[in-house]
Amino acid sequence: MASPIGLWFVFLNVLLEQLGAPVPALPTLFLAGALAAAGRLPGLLLLGLALLACLLGDLAWYGAGRVFGGRVMSLLCRISLTPDVCVRQTQGSFERWGAKILIVAKFIPGLALIAPPLAGATGMALPRFIAYSLLSAALWSGSALLAGALLHGQVEALLPRLIGLGGPLLAVLLLTLLLGYVGYRWSERRRMRRALQMARISVGELDGLLRSPDPPVVLDVRLASAQGPQGHRIPGALHVPLQAIAQQAAALPRDRDIVLYCSCPNEASAAQAAKLLRQRGLSRVRPLRGGLDAWVAAGYPVEALPATPPLPAPVTTVAATL
Repeated sequence: MASPIGLWFVFLNVLLEQLGAPVPALPTLFLAGALAAAGRLPGLLLLGLALLACLLGDLAWYGAGRVFGGRVMSLLCRISLTPDVCVRQTQGSFERWGAKILIVAKFIPGLALIAPPLAGATGMALPRFIAYSLLSAALWSGSALLAGALLHGQVEALLPRLIGLGGPLLAVLLLTLLLGYVGYRWSERRRMRRALQMARISVGELDGLLRSPDPPVVLDVRLASAQGPQGHRIPGALHVPLQAIAQQAAALPRDRDIVLYCSCPNEASAAQAAKLLRQRGLSRVRPLRGGLDAWVAAGYPVEALPATPPLPAPVTTVAATL
């Protein structure tokens, strides 16, 4: 007879992971697949519960993205163990591959959590989102269950040894593995932050410089999806996404201040862009502290983006603009 506790554990584990908790569900699905192959759990019911958990988690984040837009992605990177650039990487993948990226999103760390709210923020139709979400969930959970089923013999041989450790010792082992996983991801986040530490410019300082006889060059390094369909920018800012910064470096002036901004936590994209420019010999480069959100919150003026965000300008165009 199937254990309802085992079924509920699989469902809750998958749901919590889809909601962003640091509790990996793949080991649980792998073990559940082995137990299903041994006749201890119903395989089809396991798959159905995994699909339902994935869909509920995805719908929750899709709805949050639909209501709150880009602020949800910023929040996710603030509370996530994934480094802050996860939003930028996900937006880049979304722009490159479109909605189809949702099919493989659950196999890619960081992308699985950010893709659903990004789909909502960009206005993807709900029926289309549900179809992609279910397909992704079926591939992800189905592959883990199938792998467990194929290796159920080895798992069956290992289980008695694990059970022989005793309940308390086994719990300590599992807790140690979980804490090790969380610690590793947290250390990666701290390493990324240290790598991007540099002097910032405040929104008040930038406003003063823009009013001076020698105003700085302001670069908007956000991706098009981060700007939003009805977004805005600092007046006069040039749109040069992070992935185009290196090729535009030669066109930027070395005798003027250059201020870069984004709308991501800790100014991660702007800081990374500034680091790239400094490596190419531009020393008067600083990210804007707080990014566009801080500029807007301080009440400084903004201007509407073009109806269709332009592609990254070639070097000659940027040079001519400056």
